[in-house]
Amino acid sequence: MPDTGTIASGIWDNHKRGVIGEFLRTRIKPGADLSFVSAYFTIYAYAALKDELESIQRLRFLFGEPRFIQSLDPEKTEKKAFRIENDALALANRLEQKRIAAECSRWLRDKVDVRSIIKPGFLHGKMYHTNNNGVSEAIIGSSNFTVSGLGLGASGNNIELNLEVNDKRDRDDLTNWFDEVWNDVSLVEDVKDEVLRYLAQLYQDHSPEFVYFKTLFHIFEDYLSEADKGGLLDEKTGFFESHVWNMLYPFQQDGVKGAINKILKHNGCIVADSVGLGKTFEALAVIKYFELLNGRVLVLCPKKLEDNWNIYRENDTRNPLLGDRFAYRVLAHTDLGRDTYETHNWGNYDLVVIDESHNFRNSARGTEREDGTRRITRYEFLMDRVLQTGVDTKVLLLSATPVNNSLKDLRNQLLLITQDVDTAFQDSLQVSSISQVMKNAQTQFTQWADPKKNPDRKVNRLLDALDSTFFKLLDELTISRSRKHIIDYYGSKGIGEFPRRLKPIALHPVTDLKGYFPSYDELHSAISEYKLTIFNPTAYILPDAISQYPDAAEDVSVLQDQKQREFYLIGMMRTNYLKRLESSIHSFEVSIDRTIKKIDDLLQKIDHFEGNLDKYTSPDLFKDQGEEEEAALLERLMVGKKIQIKLEHIDRKKWKRDLNKDRKQLIAIHEKAAAVTPDRDAKFQELKRLIQGKIDAPLNDGNRKVIVFTAFSDIGMS
Repeated sequence: MPDTGTIASGIWDNHKRGVIGEFLRTRIKPGADLSFVSAYFTIYAYAALKDELESIQRLRFLFGEPRFIQSLDPEKTEKKAFRIENDALALANRLEQKRIAAECSRWLRDKVDVRSIIKPGFLHGKMYHTNNNGVSEAIIGSSNFTVSGLGLGASGNNIELNLEVNDKRDRDDLTNWFDEVWNDVSLVEDVKDEVLRYLAQLYQDHSPEFVYFKTLFHIFEDYLSEADKGGLLDEKTGFFESHVWNMLYPFQQDGVKGAINKILKHNGCIVADSVGLGKTFEALAVIKYFELLNGRVLVLCPKKLEDNWNIYRENDTRNPLLGDRFAYRVLAHTDLGRDTYETHNWGNYDLVVIDESHNFRNSARGTEREDGTRRITRYEFLMDRVLQTGVDTKVLLLSATPVNNSLKDLRNQLLLITQDVDTAFQDSLQVSSISQVMKNAQTQFTQWADPKKNPDRKVNRLLDALDSTFFKLLDELTISRSRKHIIDYYGSKGIGEFPRRLKPIALHPVTDLKGYFPSYDELHSAISEYKLTIFNPTAYILPDAISQYPDAAEDVSVLQDQKQREFYLIGMMRTNYLKRLESSIHSFEVSIDRTIKKIDDLLQKIDHFEGNLDKYTSPDLFKDQGEEEEAALLERLMVGKKIQIKLEHIDRKKWKRDLNKDRKQLIAIHEKAAAVTPDRDAKFQELKRLIQGKIDAPLNDGNRKVIVFTAFSDIGMS
């Protein structure tokens, strides 16, 4: 507790050298005449000194700023009624505020005159002068007439710098100075009536309807003010006459307007509407808006979706938006960093649209290759070469699942919008760190989701625990709506009903109707025995040759790491064969056939090498060779990708023996798979039966459509 007595030096700082509030309590006597100068006035400061202030004769209060109505409480409305406690909003003073405001208003009306400086920033000083029957005391400095400014708060008091005026001549002169300012009509104006009207708002009774609509107004105030400006969506562009705009449903149009506003305000937006709500067409409308402003647009999408995006920009009769003459460029995610686009001007796009943006959830930087160069990841290339280079690029992200593993996924996508600036929203949204907000939210979610720490999990508890800045980021940068949201707020008129989701039907047909093909368990056991040595060349390096590889002499981990990778690759291949079988017998057959062909190619390569052994081990092998010839020659001499191994360093006899054994096993199972024709394929026949059931269903059956989703493109249905 700070010393509240008089300090010899005359300094009062609310810390270790006296509390201003205690100064006033001991100096304000019944019948006193007071003169105060402060930028702020709060009803809670009045309440803290109520016993002393109620007994005075008169107070002249001078606001040092003309914005006094907004400054009556420097903590602003939301903190006038609430305090931040444990990262959650806890209601405080809800009942006390009305009473205190009413008492303060009565006191002001009877005993206080209030004036305000007219010119902003003209008077910065703070002063408290007391006159008790001719005995005056005064203090000047930095303390405002607030609870924290006076040092009377329970916690969080300001450290101030105030000086008690001990000289009588200076106190008298201070009184003269105050009188000069107070009476100068060119400097000050009387604002008592305005202050009383403001205080009346704090204690008067309002109807529930008024409170409800006022709450809604403050929640959506920023959105309404933006919409009222009308400057974000410029109608002069002809955007609202475009084909794509007029094809959209009302809920899609609202989504487009929201996305454009967010992009223009914050440089980007994530549209995360549920599957089937038309994110692609919403994105096309956003693209059209920027193209009408002569912006260059790049669409990045998975390779399998390139044709979907290209059709809307082609001069093709299948293009329903032919009249909009789209000119955006479409590239696949995998095109980023390819040598094919070495001369492509990546930094010349005004807007980048990223479909399936969750594919860029990993922001890890590339690793160093063995030759000293560094592998650049797609995320890194997108950030460095597309977003941070050239013109200022805005970003539209599309994903129904922006979070797959953790909130780091969302953080990394938001950093694409900010071009990797973690503090980008410090001024606009008062969010000092995107990463920290996501980290805090993830911590809260992890604790909430832990059944041991939180056995009685309820969503409301999670929402209460999450920091408000997390929701602010989501509100400002994302648009995420579900089918239920659309029906609740837009209805089904003009849209139609969404398909009713039926309970999935689980079927477990055998692979082969004749029963000749092994069961799944039998096949799993067989495949587990396959060595698949084509994927394991390091197992055949001759002992004397190990030292021939980079760093192997000093650090054996280079080859050990490669052996570990090959071990996991073989396991993945075995699993992949079984996954292909789950998809269809044809997919399984194709996959096995590809492996057999790889073994054949490798055996042929080894035979060719051994047939030209004298030539390939010649010291003059690379003499006078061109670059292309040298590369082709090296290809014939090496195996492996991550670490290339010379065939002369491999126990070729042993490897060939194991490769042939694998080949024999794979051919045997391939022949059995190839024998399962469509009429014997149990899964295919079951699917046909289900489709036929749809065809034969009564016309009034509302669910007669069939959509077949496959895990692989080579399912082989006929």
